Amino acid sequence: KLHPLQESFMSEHGLQCGYCTPGMLMSAYGLLSKVSQPTEEQIKKAISGNLCRCTGYGNIVAAIKEAAVSFVK
Repeated sequence: KLHPLQESFMSEHGLQCGYCTPGMLMSAYGLLSKVSQPTEEQIKKAISGNLCRCTGYGNIVAAIKEAAVSFVK
């Protein structure tokens, strides 16, 4: 079974080439472990150290917002 973050990345199309996926997932996990309902600005700051070569940041932010609803620490 996939983690809620993995599920949300799939449903919100936050996965494209896969280059940034591991870093984005780990950054998102770290954020959601500390902040249960992060703002868009908090999400953007949390993932700012990761480079997405496909410019999929919008979908990634949406995926993290969706995962926050059902995130299990």
